[in-house]
Amino acid sequence: MKKLIQKAENLLEALPFIKNFYGKTFVIKYGGNAMVSEDLKDKFALDIVMMKYIGVNPVIVHGGGPQIDKTLKALGIKSQFFEGQRVTNKETIDVVEMVLGGKVNKEIVSLVNRHGGNAVGITGKDGDLIMAKRHAKGKKQSPETDRPEIIDLGLVGEITLVNPRILETLEKSDFIPVIAPIGKGENGETLNINADFVASKIASALKAEKLILMTDTEGVKNKTGKLQSGLTRKEVAAMIKTKVIKDGMLPKVNCCLDALKSGVHKTHIIDGRIQHALLLEIFTEEGIGTQIVEKKSEFTTPPVTS
Repeated sequence: MKKLIQKAENLLEALPFIKNFYGKTFVIKYGGNAMVSEDLKDKFALDIVMMKYIGVNPVIVHGGGPQIDKTLKALGIKSQFFEGQRVTNKETIDVVEMVLGGKVNKEIVSLVNRHGGNAVGITGKDGDLIMAKRHAKGKKQSPETDRPEIIDLGLVGEITLVNPRILETLEKSDFIPVIAPIGKGENGETLNINADFVASKIASALKAEKLILMTDTEGVKNKTGKLQSGLTRKEVAAMIKTKVIKDGMLPKVNCCLDALKSGVHKTHIIDGRIQHALLLEIFTEEGIGTQIVEKKSEFTTPPVTS
């Protein structure tokens, strides 16, 4: 009987969150190990379906880097990167569109629907959802000449406009959008765009309640390596300035800050390697990752920051 009562208590703990989030939109960037492990993929789909049934409107933006790498390797095409961005020529973009917009996207849609959801897969090109321009050329120091070398990333995009009409239509019809991070260029060309950036811009356009980035790390850590359960924009800025936040975490944190600036209420960086990571972060007092907000008064519980 005690176990049954504990189950009831666990459900009641989630009640205030369910009430607060009913009818709200959450944009979730799905990537990392959560997209590779069969068990974690199942748990993710179940979390999404549960969120939908209790009144939350989830919007999924997915990555697919490892799947693209695998296909390129099979085709004998070498992968090149610059500052975390895939250098994308015409040959590569065809593979990116095939893998992200086809194989990966439809696998996620199928999985969500198999667990009782009603998902629809689209890319940023559908309904002119994501308009973009080519990414500015970068520079790196050439070891041969000891001079800066211009790096052209090719068909890599920077988002110029998000038109959320197709997402609003899907939401009104009770569908769960699953979005591949591909945009439409100024001349109609296909552009490859970082999934974190896409999720942030879509959350901003929808004025979402939450932006949630699933990663392969626990969240943001302080200089001693301790996980920070909650941070304000000001605290994050200080950690960036002192280089406590750097490398791969830096662009993710900047995506969160951009979303907050554009009207998203709260942002989260969570560990997708944990089963039911979404539910644990959203519907429990403790959470499991790092919540980033504008000011301390917006924390639901006092954060761990020491």
